[in-house]
Amino acid sequence: MSGPAHRLRALPLRSRLALLVTVAVAAAVAAVAAACWFVTREQLEHQLDESLRNSRTVDRSYVSDLLASCRGTGGGPVQSPGAYSLQIIDAAGTVCARPGTPRIAPTAEDLAVAAGKRADVLRSATAADGKKMRVFTYGVELRPSQEVYAVSVARPEAEVTRPLSTLAWVLVLVSGIGVVGAGAAGLWVARTGLRPVDRLTEAVEHVARTEDLTVRIPVEGEDEIARLSRSFNSMTSSLATSRDRQSQLIADAGHELRTPLTSLRTNIELLARSDDTGRAIPPDDRRALMVSVKAQMTELAALIGDLQELSRPDAAQPGPLQVVALHDITRTALRRARLRGPELTVTADLAPWYVRAEPAALERAVVNVLDNAVKFSPPGGTIDVVLHRGELTVRDHGPGIPAEDLPHVFERFWRSPSARQLPGSGLGLSIVARTVQQAGGEITLHPADGEGTVATIRLPGAPTPPPGV
Repeated sequence: MSGPAHRLRALPLRSRLALLVTVAVAAAVAAVAAACWFVTREQLEHQLDESLRNSRTVDRSYVSDLLASCRGTGGGPVQSPGAYSLQIIDAAGTVCARPGTPRIAPTAEDLAVAAGKRADVLRSATAADGKKMRVFTYGVELRPSQEVYAVSVARPEAEVTRPLSTLAWVLVLVSGIGVVGAGAAGLWVARTGLRPVDRLTEAVEHVARTEDLTVRIPVEGEDEIARLSRSFNSMTSSLATSRDRQSQLIADAGHELRTPLTSLRTNIELLARSDDTGRAIPPDDRRALMVSVKAQMTELAALIGDLQELSRPDAAQPGPLQVVALHDITRTALRRARLRGPELTVTADLAPWYVRAEPAALERAVVNVLDNAVKFSPPGGTIDVVLHRGELTVRDHGPGIPAEDLPHVFERFWRSPSARQLPGSGLGLSIVARTVQQAGGEITLHPADGEGTVATIRLPGAPTPPPGV
């Protein structure tokens, strides 16, 4: 069984479909042809038997004349009535048949009819000339002698077998033509139906060979092939977008890394030239140079950390989720914000709220939002932080974000013109957006009434921890 099945699987799909269609049509045609042949045979045999039973109408005078002819006491009939072969059998088994008519040997059933013990009998027999005959025997009482004889009328079974044989050949021929036509039609349907699959295969091979993700397959209709084509087009579009984003990330990262690296290299070259030439840098200048080097190293480390955070794909699963107290995380982030902006006034109104998130990622997201508020707040300004029923708002009183810049604030490496001179990589809010989305929440930025910006983080949760936490 494994051999034919393996060979079938080795065939192309269109060949398998055509073969299956051919086999199915052949089975259906064979069943119909067989049913037609058997029904026709049944009808022909029934008609033959009924015609023999109707032979009871043979005239008694014909029987008397035939007996007289056989006994030599009178002239016999020239031929049998109708298309029957006829012979007469007495109780002793003597057969009287018209001259030239092949005799059929009587059986016990025929003798029982001649003896008046049976009314009639229908059977198949072989005549003396070897022909297969269908024989009907019935009793006839002659008057006035009241003698009982068995009259056997017979017709060749070839009257049934000959048209059946012709019908069988016709059915075989028609079935063969039908099966061949079904196979050709199945192959044509398979080729037509699988033409979109061929285009899809060519597109996949083209993408694998050239890495060209701009290939699109024309979509026609609403069937499964059309759905497959749409899925392929969607996949290549997503891959192209992902590759473009990856290229853009690399280009942006290179651009952002170039600035601190250039500044760092310049400062180090100044220090090295001072040591090589023996001309010492004034202490104040040297101290400022070292502070600059340290600041550039810090900025470079922060940028690399942000890049590592963003190196995971957007679809990557976050770390283990835990039930955490958002109000406690916000308090911790506030302590860090106050250290970074000691001249600022930070007010906090935090109501308890528990969420399911990755603790470290969520804390970093809140710290980034507060860092932005500290960065853009004027000296002596105020930052208002409120947490109420899962909605954390951070409002600063800085210059605010222009309306045309709001759609871009969560893009990687995007920085507004007013922020380009400030430290940062332009990745903070992008990291915040992804962390909040992974926790099932959302973040928005909009201008505050008056001056400043309001950052709002909404996270699903509850004011009380779940049981067992």
